[in-house]
Amino acid sequence: MNDLAIALASLGGVVLAGVIAHGAWSARNAGPKRATQPTSRDEPREPVLTEPTIVDDPAPSGPDLPVLRPARRPVARLDALIDAVAIMSLEAPVIGEMVQPHLPATRRVGSKVFMVEGLDVESGEWETPVAGGRYSEFQAGVQLANRNGALNEIEYSEFVQRVQAFADGTSALADLPDMLEVMARARELDAFASQHDAQLAVNLRARAAAWSVGYIQEHARRHGFVAGMVPGRLVYPAADEGGPPVLTLTFDSQAALSDDPDLAAVREVTVSFDVPQTDRAMEPFAAWQASAQALAVGMDADIVDDNGRPLSSEGFAAIGGQLGQLYDALAGRDLAAGSAAARRLFS
Repeated sequence: MNDLAIALASLGGVVLAGVIAHGAWSARNAGPKRATQPTSRDEPREPVLTEPTIVDDPAPSGPDLPVLRPARRPVARLDALIDAVAIMSLEAPVIGEMVQPHLPATRRVGSKVFMVEGLDVESGEWETPVAGGRYSEFQAGVQLANRNGALNEIEYSEFVQRVQAFADGTSALADLPDMLEVMARARELDAFASQHDAQLAVNLRARAAAWSVGYIQEHARRHGFVAGMVPGRLVYPAADEGGPPVLTLTFDSQAALSDDPDLAAVREVTVSFDVPQTDRAMEPFAAWQASAQALAVGMDADIVDDNGRPLSSEGFAAIGGQLGQLYDALAGRDLAAGSAAARRLFS
């Protein structure tokens, strides 16, 4: 082979290598944006009601987000405001060991919460009957309404049967609330809740290249979000142990379950918060706005509503004004956002 042929062959090899390199670079840039660190599947750290946990190592907070410190979650108690309550009187105190076998196997009547409590002789407090306790009186209650609707006649009848069975087993005399009165209260409370329920959400839409799952997770962690229990869900945890998250960030669950999350392209995520579930003192609205705006800058995204219309700072301010009125209405009904009663009612 002469010198010219060798030179041409060498040049061809260089050109071919360049074409291959350019193709690989173009393919990479055509795909979704990736995290700067290798993607890993996070273990869920979202609190759950049955097994509450404390987030002991949260990611750094984003701009203007409240500093949240873990606190113990209060135990649910019967509340005459949202429960129909039956009183069961005793001739003499009974011990918890005699009571426990007669407690219902489930804490649900239809879709409503059902609870039995005993008045502890020593402490004078109502509590779920436990071994070692002595109780002079019992009360049972069923929730009047929740997001599934008002207590209905079938659920009330099942409540009556549960109460009577417990009373018979513990030799107690049951005083049941009037059915018509309970139904009227349930409908009225359900109507109020329907008019004062709100879950605020905004969408972040990619302006240019789509995002990989790892890219979304990386940016979300920078602003305090941790992995949720459901694929495609990250949460900004609440201060109280086991409480609902302050904010949630959600995206396509199929992308989150992809065999290679770095190749799954996502173009939109949603940042939201549940108004009645979240304490006003945590400033969830400010956290929601700050998180959405900070993530939009970091991820090169537009902030839009459900109809795809851009949401400006003025738009956030208008929502904030309406939200203040909603908070006041809930508090005026003794159902302040984030209170135990509000969390049960709006669940």
